[in-house]
Amino acid sequence: MAACNREIVARMQSDVPLIPQLAAHLVAAGGKRLRPLLVLAAARLAGYDKYGEDMRHVGVAACVEFIHTATLLHDDVVDNSQLRRGLASANAVFGNKASVLVGDFLFARAFQILTADGSLPVMAILSAASATLAEGEVMQMTTQNDLSTSVEQYLKVIYGKTAALFAAACETGAVVAEAPDSVREALRLYGANLGMAFQLVDDALDYAADQAVLGKTVGDDFQEGKVTLPVLAAYHAGNEEERAFWVRTIENNEEQREGDLQRALDLIAQTDAIGVTMARAQEYAEDAVKALARIPQAAPGSARHRHEPLRELLVDVALYTANRAR
Repeated sequence: MAACNREIVARMQSDVPLIPQLAAHLVAAGGKRLRPLLVLAAARLAGYDKYGEDMRHVGVAACVEFIHTATLLHDDVVDNSQLRRGLASANAVFGNKASVLVGDFLFARAFQILTADGSLPVMAILSAASATLAEGEVMQMTTQNDLSTSVEQYLKVIYGKTAALFAAACETGAVVAEAPDSVREALRLYGANLGMAFQLVDDALDYAADQAVLGKTVGDDFQEGKVTLPVLAAYHAGNEEERAFWVRTIENNEEQREGDLQRALDLIAQTDAIGVTMARAQEYAEDAVKALARIPQAAPGSARHRHEPLRELLVDVALYTANRAR
């Protein structure tokens, strides 16, 4: 991870001063670096055992983080978000134009890294994931303010906007390790299920966390009219008057007024919509753990055995992800 962070900082440099300035703002805001961690851990667990100058997985991990960060910059502009990880978002500090253009720069940097790596399978996986990310965000935009959205449609949205990149991160780690197809598929499934759990919990946190924990403004999803599982669960469990409230505030969200957010939080609590969402997240986390179990244990004394502790780390990541709102 230290090598990956150095790669990220180095690749953010540019002769155009605003680019490293905005990039430094993003680095200062922190972040979990979860996606690059998944690349590195998946590669090692799959048998990648090279060090020094030939650490391909570090470059791929930095590429995945750049793709993720570029989408964050663009998403914050689309959503007009003012906070990111507890600090002012880049668009709030530097403006929308700078955020969009630096996001474009980071996408370009990501594919420069991929070109230098030279692996067509890795490039195919990450270019496909990038397209799916964009599709997921567009799908979310088309379901916004629409309470007729089905749970299945919602799950498709969160796969596109979040889980696809988790899956790609894990799968590219396996590709770098030249792992067999069975291991590659197991790690892809692990990442996909982890990403689903992660986004479900994120959507729950928008109605269940305080702002300091959440790192963004509580109730952003509500005020933007986003149709997430907590809202769908509360809407379908509500009586006629409660459903009318959701129609007014979500489908006709220009009519939101003072006190509506608290009413929404109360209804979500009354209907256990957070519990419903967290239960679904738990199912995905358990599926992620099951996917890891499909990877054969390394024989004691083998080169791969030294990385077996990473299996437990990835199990812990999945279980923690599904419980971080509790």
